[in-house]
Amino acid sequence: MPASVRSKQAVKGTITIEGHELTITNPEKQLWPEMGITKAMYLEKLTQLAPYLLTYCRDRYLTTIRFPHGWNDKSFYQKNAPEPTPDFVKTAELDSIQYVELDSLPTLLWLGNLACLEFHPSFHRIGQALPVEWLIDIDPSLDPEPLIMEAAEIIGEILHSMNIRSVPKTSGATGVQIYIPIAAERAYQFEELRRIGAFVAQYAVQKHPELFTVERLKKHRGTRIYIDYLQHGYGKTLSAPYTPRARLAASVSTPLTWDEVALRPDPREFNLLTIVDRLRQKGDLIAQLPPQSLDHVLSILPSSGK
Repeated sequence: MPASVRSKQAVKGTITIEGHELTITNPEKQLWPEMGITKAMYLEKLTQLAPYLLTYCRDRYLTTIRFPHGWNDKSFYQKNAPEPTPDFVKTAELDSIQYVELDSLPTLLWLGNLACLEFHPSFHRIGQALPVEWLIDIDPSLDPEPLIMEAAEIIGEILHSMNIRSVPKTSGATGVQIYIPIAAERAYQFEELRRIGAFVAQYAVQKHPELFTVERLKKHRGTRIYIDYLQHGYGKTLSAPYTPRARLAASVSTPLTWDEVALRPDPREFNLLTIVDRLRQKGDLIAQLPPQSLDHVLSILPSSGK
């Protein structure tokens, strides 16, 4: 049979993961053709990423972005669990939406087979209203932004001067997010963290007005880098640590060390073809940072409205 005919036929098979049978469709479909990454390769990479990615998606309300024909084609956000939903997939309801709970390798591979290329979890756990971590999103206006690592380093230094330790992570797209794990017993409100974020952002803009802005409208930012402390809120999401992103380089949202940031790496260096070796060498940098108390900062900041 000619190859041109064979390529038009639907190809699928089944695999068994943790006792659950999954149907894999079109395993040779190119999801990142420029990088040579097929769906089969993508599922293999997800399997290797699973111990890390699941850590930050488990027990969260999950939004995915699906790209049925590859990273550079049409896409759509998926909040409601895709149907038919296998028996092994858990869901959780919030505001009349049945979200997938990404808590297992079979669920991850099921989503991967549906060409979910990005995973964006809520900041709070299922059934709870308090944040698990605090993030500041550093969002550039330029793509690529040559100063993004310098900008991240400045924010990190401001936090360090406030006795707050943090981990920078590439967003996987153009930006960097500063990640601060929170001590579980502290039970901070989103509004309290937003107050600290506002202070950090305004201080950075005051010190570096040519580099930073807190202007929400992109058309008014010029080339300045937006410090987004407002995205961290109830029901909102950001890219999970270790999620792939639908970008040309098949980049992955990757935690870095501050020493690495000082070397000004290109975020595109951290991608599906490099991330597994990196994790073998460095492990999960976020998990290596002790949860932070922010009591000392909140005690000196004015309350909202004062």
